[in-house]
Amino acid sequence: MGYLGRRIGKSQNNSSSGDGVDGNLGGGILDLFAQGYFAREGNINRSPGAAPAGLTATGGIINDYSDGSTIYRAHIFTSSGTFNVTSPGDFNDTLEYLVVAGGGGGGGFSGANGGGGGGAGGLRTNLSGHPKAGAAYPVPAFPTSYTVTIGAGGGIRESPGSGFSGSNSEFYPTPVSYPSTQRVRAVGGGGGGYNPTNGAAGGSGGGGAAPSSSNSSGNTPSDPNHPQPQGNDGAHGNSNNSRAGGGGGGAGGAGESASGTWPGSSKAGNGGLALQVAIGGPSSASPVGTPGPSGQGWFAGGGGAAGADQTLPDARRGIGGRGPNHDATTPYGGGGNGAPGGSPALPRAEMNGLYATGGGGGGGRESPNPAGQGGSGIVILRYQIGTNESSGASPKGATGGAITVYNSKVIHTFTSSGTFTAPGPFNETVEYVVVAGGGSGAVLFGGGGAGGYRTGTTPISGPGSTTVQVGAGGAAPLFSNGNPDNGENGTPSYFGSPITSAGGGGGASAPGDAGLAGGSGGGGSDWSAGGTAGGAGNTPPVSPPQGNPGGDAAGTDRGGGGGGGAGGAGQDGATNGGDGGIGVQLPTTFRDPKAATGQPGPGGGKYWVAGGGGGGAYTGNGGGPGGSGGGSGGPYAGGGPGGTNPYGNGAEGRENSGGGGGGGTRNNDYARGGMGGSGIVIIAYPS
Repeated sequence: MGYLGRRIGKSQNNSSSGDGVDGNLGGGILDLFAQGYFAREGNINRSPGAAPAGLTATGGIINDYSDGSTIYRAHIFTSSGTFNVTSPGDFNDTLEYLVVAGGGGGGGFSGANGGGGGGAGGLRTNLSGHPKAGAAYPVPAFPTSYTVTIGAGGGIRESPGSGFSGSNSEFYPTPVSYPSTQRVRAVGGGGGGYNPTNGAAGGSGGGGAAPSSSNSSGNTPSDPNHPQPQGNDGAHGNSNNSRAGGGGGGAGGAGESASGTWPGSSKAGNGGLALQVAIGGPSSASPVGTPGPSGQGWFAGGGGAAGADQTLPDARRGIGGRGPNHDATTPYGGGGNGAPGGSPALPRAEMNGLYATGGGGGGGRESPNPAGQGGSGIVILRYQIGTNESSGASPKGATGGAITVYNSKVIHTFTSSGTFTAPGPFNETVEYVVVAGGGSGAVLFGGGGAGGYRTGTTPISGPGSTTVQVGAGGAAPLFSNGNPDNGENGTPSYFGSPITSAGGGGGASAPGDAGLAGGSGGGGSDWSAGGTAGGAGNTPPVSPPQGNPGGDAAGTDRGGGGGGGAGGAGQDGATNGGDGGIGVQLPTTFRDPKAATGQPGPGGGKYWVAGGGGGGAYTGNGGGPGGSGGGSGGPYAGGGPGGTNPYGNGAEGRENSGGGGGGGTRNNDYARGGMGGSGIVIIAYPS
């Protein structure tokens, strides 16, 4: 992972002289940047004074790293928030940015024809030297506050139906009286089409289903302030009887059209190629994005299309983000894979665009392979904070995740799965927080339970590597074959296999079904007389408990139960939907004031995670509004509010919070429960 500073000579533990902590300067010879950096962080007292520093700013998740001879600070936003710049620095006060919108949802099947892949979210950047770089972006004044909006991925409909387009991502200084050139906006990816429709236009266009015969436009709408294209066209489903769909466009290339003839040689189109933007960290070790053809940090891959109606090898379906590569099997840039031609079950997660990448969702076929949802977007802002001419390793040499230093602790924050690697001399007691993905809310009423929350300490000795998994939130359910689906459980997170948090339980929807058990349990449904019970929390059991049960439902079409939270049980539904259970605030070790890890909580507090999703409510029969996420007065701790009729979809849990999704409502064939928020893994040790 990225490096914080450079050091030559003996290790920090072996130095025998100096004027730093415990009489040590840190071992060997620290370059001027490293001495200044740690002096400012309260770790080392040194003279003759601090080295030049960058902007003073807060917001997002922080990664401090070196790339060549330059030290950067990146602020990574995977959910909406605020970036505050309070004072200028000693370097050129300009921001480099990456703005990626939400990807489009994949299209469903119709008859024998596979659905088109969702288009990737539009991508804007001004990273120096990048082929799509826009103009320099100076900070206009001090202090300046910037609004950061992260676009959600597009949802899906019950087949047959086109996918929904993704939402825009943007950042801009507030108040909005600044010139329009200061607003940087990426447009959501177009939804994939179904027979016989083309995909929708968008940042990158969605792919069409067979037998569509024209491409859907990418880079729509264009932006005269940022003339570099933000995306590419989606492809069509070939009209020569292939019966397969076309791939959604990607930031790095157009989607691939279907080819061949059914049966026997039909091939669905791959999603358009993703694009590498090494801004959150160096290309060799970016903590965000996905692997690609060269290194890390790839975003905005188009969704692969679904195969024709036949049982053929997986190579016959479209692969996300790979462009015209017929032998590809692994997606790039978060693009979801299309459904295979036959009907074997495919993991839903494999079809969904990956969160915080803007990847398009994969095209779908009949149950059990409906289309994939688009991946949410991301915004990254970086600036220079130092220079570094020597070589060496970061403090204590460990790598993995986004790295910064606060209050004499090195903090590694994993917003997506990766590896924590400790060097040979490493021997520390590591404090950890492990939050799993939240469960999704049900189509009808039950709120999703928060992902399991665990914290504690564990010894780590090097050399060695610890595998880190950050769990995805449960996928948003929908009406399937006329039946309202239950929510889905989130995926576990872990820091090495012994330290695992269970995914949150999905909310209940179908008559007689209780909320699903999980780290925290899903809420019950009220679609049957008397309602159903909430799911159990802390499943599987650990001590201390990792979560709480979901609330019960009232019955008779009123309000569903709220999903459980890490800090308390979900509220029972009554006239209104039940509030989701309260979350928890991160330990003080992880409350770095320059970062925005976690979500708002009760009383205006920050750094909260693992709030339960609110239950949905039915306004007929005297019913009231849906429940709040994460407790009364929310939404708090990343929990999504429940929906309220008419047309009330449950809100999504916030990314990297483990929040449960809100429950949906009835009387709407396209109603959806909110998907669960992805989890997070954070570790810390003395610097």
